Amino acid sequence: MITVSKSELKAKMLEYFRKVEQTGEEILVTSHGKPTLRVVPIAPKASVDAAFRDLQGKVHIDDTVLEPETEEWDM
Repeated sequence: MITVSKSELKAKMLEYFRKVEQTGEEILVTSHGKPTLRVVPIAPKASVDAAFRDLQGKVHIDDTVLEPETEEWDM
């Protein structure tokens, strides 16, 4: 993570933004030595297929759950 003061960021903002875009590295912005902001890249959204790829073929759907139930419940 890059740490930079507000005044340094103001002077070279586009340069820092390009670096975040290219490398994905975050920037911690400080004011008088104390952290105040964090600049992070926006992560691209994963497709549904990509998000659940590791579960493919491992999940079993029980079809009997959708069958109507005729027995009365004991209350």
